[in-house]
Amino acid sequence: MFTLARESSILVSCPKGMAPYVALEMGELGYETQELEAGVRTTGTLHDCMRLNLHLRCGHRVHYRLKRFGALHPDMVYREVNSIPWEEIFAADGYLSVHSSVVHPTISDTRFPNLRIKDAVVDRFAQKTGGRPDSGPDEGKGVCLFLHWRDKKAELFMDTTGIPLPKRGYRLNPFRAPMQETLAASVIRATFWDPADNFVNPMCGSGTLAIEAALMARNIAPGLLRESFAFMHLSEFDASAWQQMRTEAEAAILPRPKGRIIASDIDPQAVDAARDNARQAGVEENIEFSVCDFRQTTVPEGKGAVLVNPEYGERLGEADELGETYQAVGDFLKQRCAGYRAGIFTCNLALAKRIGLRAERKAPFFSAKFSCTLFVYNMWEGAAAKRGASA
Repeated sequence: MFTLARESSILVSCPKGMAPYVALEMGELGYETQELEAGVRTTGTLHDCMRLNLHLRCGHRVHYRLKRFGALHPDMVYREVNSIPWEEIFAADGYLSVHSSVVHPTISDTRFPNLRIKDAVVDRFAQKTGGRPDSGPDEGKGVCLFLHWRDKKAELFMDTTGIPLPKRGYRLNPFRAPMQETLAASVIRATFWDPADNFVNPMCGSGTLAIEAALMARNIAPGLLRESFAFMHLSEFDASAWQQMRTEAEAAILPRPKGRIIASDIDPQAVDAARDNARQAGVEENIEFSVCDFRQTTVPEGKGAVLVNPEYGERLGEADELGETYQAVGDFLKQRCAGYRAGIFTCNLALAKRIGLRAERKAPFFSAKFSCTLFVYNMWEGAAAKRGASA
């Protein structure tokens, strides 16, 4: 009998630049990992996939490998997929979605192998049960498959996540160009912020950074915010085991952050959006919101992280106007943030130089179509005297 309770390769996918932070949190959960360019591998069962979906903050999808095989052309993919006992994996009246990553000389459009996989699964059901599952692009309706095909080697995975993990469910009001939730979590991890310390987020926008920090500070597993995952549509889904995982995660939640979490923006609409989103995430009372210029943002005594995601000037002429803002951010860090670690997330390296401080480290990220960098500064006591060294 085919079973998802057997140990197999698990691939947690993520955008480029985020794999180190996915691997870090997987290690904290007790998994041995292999870091890839756009993902992290480990081994485990469907039970482990459920656990990873519940707890991961930085990963995008959790894939469980069903089969690895050689494939010279799409017909070979069809035969290999058709040989899997799908009637034992999910119901004939279910729903199937397929996505893929293919680099192969016979394929110019990934919709073709996706269609061949759907045909292989549906034909198997028709042969064995007489039923035919529905199929389409909706990743939230049923079982999801993922094909990874490179040259002669192919792997077929069960995508146990479905709707990607960045979709936490709390962003009711996106406001303007919000940072993706998993990117925000990765950027926070990249500053090496201790969740027991203060967290300050000037220019908070719709609040994603502050909300993710609050979730970390209270040890709220992000999967608790979601009601459904693709693994729930599998025949081997153990609802009682899932409920036990959730119960244990809920018991580990802290009643309040140990440090202060502060978010500000000069735009009242941004702060309203951030409040709405924080309320949906269940952390509104844990974040101190204010409408003010970033220079007036409260920075509590003690230690912690200050994280700023300024505009970076997509349109012609904007970058010149923003130069003074970046210089003012550098002055704010020097004058107000002694004892803190500071992070500036930007997609404009020229503007980053206007910060006027030497970065302790530079972490590369990708946001939408942009290549971005997190500049991390250690604002030790006396850092105000260190101006002049560029980012």
